[in-house]
Amino acid sequence: MFHIALFEPKIAPNCGNIIRLAANNGCALHLIEPLGFDFEEKKLRRAGLDYHDLARVSRHANYDAFLQAMNGRRIIACTTKGSRPHTEVAYQAGDVLLFGSETHGLPDAVRNAIAPEFRIRIPMMADARSLNLANAVAIISYEAWRQQGFAGAV
Repeated sequence: MFHIALFEPKIAPNCGNIIRLAANNGCALHLIEPLGFDFEEKKLRRAGLDYHDLARVSRHANYDAFLQAMNGRRIIACTTKGSRPHTEVAYQAGDVLLFGSETHGLPDAVRNAIAPEFRIRIPMMADARSLNLANAVAIISYEAWRQQGFAGAV
C-alpha cells in the first residue's frame, strides 16, 4: 500500500480526518514533528472518531528521522507548486505521498530536494490558492489506490 506523510501539520481536525481516511484506504500515516497541536487533543480524537485503532500512525521527530524511516522509498511531493497533475504519475505500491502543513506547504528545501517529475499538484481554477489538506490527501491517495485496482478493498 501507500504511505501518507504530513510535514509539520498544524490543525488537529485535519489530522483526525486523515487518520480516518488512512484507516479506510489502508495507507500508513506518518506525522513529521513538530506538530501544531497536542496529539491527544480532543478535536483530533473527535475528527478521527473511532478509527485511531484501525489506522497505522507513526510519528517522526523531524524530517531527517522520517527520511531514515522511509529507507529509500520513492517520495512524491504533493504541492501547489508541483510540475504536473497528480493523475500523470504512475504510482507504485510503497510510494510516499508527502504533504506540507496547512499554513506553509512544503518548505522550499524539502520540495526542491525531490525530482521535478515527482512534484505533483491537484488541478484547480486559476484564482484558487489551495484545497483543504484532508481533501487533498483524499484526492491523491485515492488516485494512487485506484491505479492499483483498489487492492484489498471490499
